[in-house]
Amino acid sequence: MKAIQKLTVLMGVLFLFSAIPTMAQIDNMVTFEAPFAFYAGNAKMPAGSYRVTQPDANDQLLLVESADGVHSVFVEYVPVDSAEPSKKSEVTFKKYGSTDFLNSISVQGDDSGMKILQTKAEQKAAKTATASTHSLAASNGTQAAR
Repeated sequence: MKAIQKLTVLMGVLFLFSAIPTMAQIDNMVTFEAPFAFYAGNAKMPAGSYRVTQPDANDQLLLVESADGVHSVFVEYVPVDSAEPSKKSEVTFKKYGSTDFLNSISVQGDDSGMKILQTKAEQKAAKTATASTHSLAASNGTQAAR
């Protein structure tokens, strides 16, 4: 019985190591500089450089990660179609009072954007303050394997 347990653990570890290189070969990425702190999902992200990737093209889930890898969060989104392709890549925020929330991401040349789903905290903020919308320029490109 112990031999089967050891074999199962060994196979699990091998599977994990074989999946890591695949996850690192993401070919779509958006980068931006945020001169202010903001909320992405339920995480407060400090001002700094960020990259946004989609770990699995089949999921409506994005990874927002600081360039140094210290801060990261997964956020859910819904695709939003537009009549024509986006003229530029940008990241849009909604600001309620002094608090910014990641709102959407558009990629130059794509005819659909990504609307980030509101969290309960953002819904609560929306009830107490009027939102102003502002955007930051973003760059799109490829990500090298880490």
